[in-house]
Amino acid sequence: METKVADAVRKTAVPACAISEDSGFVTVRLEMPGVPKEALEVRIDGNELTVSGERRREEPRGTYLLRERRAEGYRKLFTIDDTIARDKVDASLVNGVLTLKLQVKDAAKPRRIEIA
Repeated sequence: METKVADAVRKTAVPACAISEDSGFVTVRLEMPGVPKEALEVRIDGNELTVSGERRREEPRGTYLLRERRAEGYRKLFTIDDTIARDKVDASLVNGVLTLKLQVKDAAKPRRIEIA
């Protein structure tokens, strides 16, 4: 039996996210279920923050007459302004949630002015 089928079907999804600001940081949380940290990429290029990753489902090894695998890619693009310190970004992945902490530059933080 001969079957010609592509080995991988690729689908790109946009991960759900939540963005908050607190204590001089902008925190971005993205749902990236099943994506190992080795398959994630976080980039800042100019005013663009890009998060991408890929999840692959592995099947048991064996002899198959037909095997279709599904790979899902995730990609999210954010525009950031000049208030973000591009060299002070922390990233962590816990239980399928990628958390990015973007530090706000000191000059951009709100401050209270005392009235004399």
